[in-house]
Amino acid sequence: MKDFLRNTWKHRAHVVLALPAFLVLFFIMYVPMTGLILAFKRFDSRLGIYGSPFCGLDNFKFLIASKAQFINFTSNTILYYVIFTVIGTFLNVALAIAIDQCIFKKTTKVMQTLMIIPVFISYAAVQFIVYAFISKDTGMINNLLGTNTSFYMNASYWTVILTITKIWKDTGYGSVLYMSVLAGIDTELYEAAEIDGANRWKKIWHITLPSLIPMITVMLLLSVGSIMKSDTGLFYQVTRDTGVLYDTTQVIDSFVLHSILKNSNFGFTAATSFFQSVVGLLLMLGANALVKKIEPENALF
Repeated sequence: MKDFLRNTWKHRAHVVLALPAFLVLFFIMYVPMTGLILAFKRFDSRLGIYGSPFCGLDNFKFLIASKAQFINFTSNTILYYVIFTVIGTFLNVALAIAIDQCIFKKTTKVMQTLMIIPVFISYAAVQFIVYAFISKDTGMINNLLGTNTSFYMNASYWTVILTITKIWKDTGYGSVLYMSVLAGIDTELYEAAEIDGANRWKKIWHITLPSLIPMITVMLLLSVGSIMKSDTGLFYQVTRDTGVLYDTTQVIDSFVLHSILKNSNFGFTAATSFFQSVVGLLLMLGANALVKKIEPENALF
């Protein structure tokens, strides 16, 4: 403790400079976490969060009691996480390598700008873009194919629709991280490989991809912590919260939002969010321990 205080006083100028950012982080990120206690209370708006009576694990029991619904939105959440992570990582890496290997270097700046534009479009606007494609009466797909398919009344189509929407919106921005890694690869490695007779594909396989593995590992580890979380805008706004589609579009986050808007059972929704956080934390710790055992250098901690 003495060493800590001595070191803090020694670097007091740095501490003062960092203090505003620390206070903002503390009050915005950590103080609201005390509201997790709501997951163990029967919320009464007249008494507030801290004055409401405790109900033990009743909110969690109620969550698990709705067995069919609980299994449905939990399995959907995990399924979409796997789909988005696998396809998204593959396309992010492939796109980053394709731009890095592009012969026309002047066009890469334009390509990078065009790629990241979708990420700035909110899902409130994206839902209208999706609707323009799949609307029953005026949708581009039905007009081109000469069909009359009602996509908003058939849940089986939405796994593909949501995957395409998510990939279109996030892939360009996600590839930027991998492009920064590629920019740091020593060009002498490629030159040495070329002297040894390696073609473009061999250089990608033996130099480019191995250089990306640490970043891919870190991104996967970070994403594991969010395995029980989903993009609410994607699953709530793009689907227009259509009840007929819940079998394939209802995930935990959209379920929580729907519950808040319809039932105002804040204790139950807090229990659901708490369940997400705990499962995500345990999975991230487990994944990090596994990576640390196999390849310690790629572990987060």
